[in-house]
Amino acid sequence: MRIIIVGAGKVGYAIAKHLSEDNNDVVVIEEDDSRREIVQNNLDVMTLSGNGASASALIEAGVKETEMLLAVTDSDEVNMIACMTAKRLGVSRTIARIRKEEYVQEGDLALNAMLGIDVAINPELVTALEINKILNAPNNLDIEDFADGRVRMLEIRLKETSKMIGISLADLELPKDILVAGIMRDNKIIIPRGSDCLKPMDQVIFLGETKALEGFETRFSSGRSTKLSKIFIVGAGRVGRYLAVMLENAGYNLKIIDNDKQRCEMIGKLLKQSLVLHGDATDKELLVEEGIGQADAVICLTEDDKLNMLAALLAKNLGAERSLVKVGKVDYIPLMEQVGIDATFTPQLITAGTILRMARSEDILTMSLIEKDLAEAMEIMIAENSSLIGVPLKEVKFPKGCLIGAIMRNNEIIIPRGDDCLLAKDRVVVFVLHDIAKKVLSLFKDRG
Repeated sequence: MRIIIVGAGKVGYAIAKHLSEDNNDVVVIEEDDSRREIVQNNLDVMTLSGNGASASALIEAGVKETEMLLAVTDSDEVNMIACMTAKRLGVSRTIARIRKEEYVQEGDLALNAMLGIDVAINPELVTALEINKILNAPNNLDIEDFADGRVRMLEIRLKETSKMIGISLADLELPKDILVAGIMRDNKIIIPRGSDCLKPMDQVIFLGETKALEGFETRFSSGRSTKLSKIFIVGAGRVGRYLAVMLENAGYNLKIIDNDKQRCEMIGKLLKQSLVLHGDATDKELLVEEGIGQADAVICLTEDDKLNMLAALLAKNLGAERSLVKVGKVDYIPLMEQVGIDATFTPQLITAGTILRMARSEDILTMSLIEKDLAEAMEIMIAENSSLIGVPLKEVKFPKGCLIGAIMRNNEIIIPRGDDCLLAKDRVVVFVLHDIAKKVLSLFKDRG
């Protein structure tokens, strides 16, 4: 499939990387030559220097032979015009990254259709929803749901006192309908085998039926109540505003701090009960006075990675139970985890994962990028003419680094074994290392 990507920032780069590895014919349009050259020098894609909102640039990129356009520049207006122009030139599907609140209000769907935008994605709203999901399972580093919420993936860091340490997975007594899908160790993802053992500080990815996992995760409680009550948000930008409204509506005891008076006033107008503080998130006296040490979770959402890390560490030092940090540079993630940050999230990767699910095959119902894009979790619908139908899983030549974690069939969840076979319209949850995702997808796309 021929795909045009307008914008070569972090989101555009991640999308281009994945789509080109899936054997799509990808063209990236970018005005900034330094950004364009990074894509040109590192990815197997065609790049063009120009304004992706202009008809001439799109025609040069081959828009008349293009099936999909993804507009992901930093400008909402450029993205909107690029989609509108592409639609008029014959592109069947367009996706735009749109960030400004005034463009993403309810009731704008009709306007988007008039502009030629099939799907509009708001990175800040998507990120806020992801954080809210993690907060609902406070023992976890990450959480993803599949199969209409019936299957869940949890990531949990093992403490040195865990009874799971040193036991081979084959001998590990896990509840029914739960398995270990992956292990993050030394900044690498391991797809485990029965002989593998868990080690202290491993980040273990469990996959299974949601109801089974909801009870299982209480084993990893730190001692305090797992139900969150008091939450402190550092940063009243777009993500902070979306998240604060969600949390206040959910009944949390919420405080927000930001050093920008205008942002404080903006978020204050959206909230009815929560306290908004105009101040420095690294001011120890202010934080002590406002009781940050009694917070169940501190969420740092400024645009400064270093400030987020410092504020989170200070809050933890003062007694806060849990810290969640927004990270712009993925290279900082290992450092943050080493110094005690409980969970990190990167809006660019969250957005890229959302767009990729929509841009890839219609058979892919859900997908998430795991651990800085080292792995992927996908929910795939088995087509009626799939070559995998009726073949025992142990006989399918899946490449090393792939795990079939769950099957949803007629509203029943199956944790598969080697003798199980796939049937048409099964919804299969697959955990796979990034490097072999292309091979795995080709197996599922193969039609008999």
